[in-house]
Amino acid sequence: MNKIKIDENLHIKGFFDDQTSTISYVVHDNIEKKCAVIDSVLDFDYSSGDIDYVNADKIISYVDQKKLNVEWLVETHVHADHLSASPYIQKRLGGKIGISEKISDIQNIFGKTFNAGTEFQRDGSQFDKLFKDNDEYKIGNINCKVINTPGHTPACTAHVIGNSIFVGDTLFMPDLGSARADFPGGDARQLYRSIQKILSYPDETRIFVCHDYPPSSREVKWSTTVGEQKENNVHVKTSILEDEFVKIREARDKTLKMPKLIIPSIQVNMRAGNLPPPEDNGSVYIKVPINSIKNLV
Repeated sequence: MNKIKIDENLHIKGFFDDQTSTISYVVHDNIEKKCAVIDSVLDFDYSSGDIDYVNADKIISYVDQKKLNVEWLVETHVHADHLSASPYIQKRLGGKIGISEKISDIQNIFGKTFNAGTEFQRDGSQFDKLFKDNDEYKIGNINCKVINTPGHTPACTAHVIGNSIFVGDTLFMPDLGSARADFPGGDARQLYRSIQKILSYPDETRIFVCHDYPPSSREVKWSTTVGEQKENNVHVKTSILEDEFVKIREARDKTLKMPKLIIPSIQVNMRAGNLPPPEDNGSVYIKVPINSIKNLV
């Protein structure tokens, strides 16, 4: 059983984007006034190509109001459902952009898909920090630990911060289950084993999810516990073993459509949230590869 330290100085603020059902977080040390921003959202209208900063500006306003210093801009994985606002926030507030060292796997797959060219480095160098499994870092005086959680994508991580775990897309609220595992490099069996790492923490450990798609019977939620997941998660509660989970997950994945923003999201997020470089006319373009994405999954 993993142990976890209760830290009363840890403060967590969630920001819900109803367009992508994403929850971003500002996690800070109340004493040191240092913080991390986790899984930020850049507003993007695919139909018009317009970018806006409403969600990012809410985070910036909160950080300014609390007089916090940003140390980290954490990406739990390369998101396929929203664009990252990390570079926009970094330019205004500072901090290091960090992601799993396995980002190179994603860059190799999708660099080819989007014909990114030789100028696009496939080594994670666009990010300030490449986290390895079990890496430790700090937010002020709060201890943080990285857990590799492949399965949804090869580059997924969960972050243990104080007495809480930020799980990215690996787990949802108990009534929704777990992440899909049919993206390139995804694997349902790996996903099950990654989830078991998270569920090895004490039952009272708080879990913060990256998305919530609530049924009409409840409001949006983003906080649960290890104990609640073990007792009630529809895909991975304690009574569901690995083979049954794989069967459930793979059957479910066959019914799912691609996320609406997967094409722009991957192109931007594999570049640490930066847009593709301008072309010879000075304009920036998002490419739409025809019949390529479906052939990868």
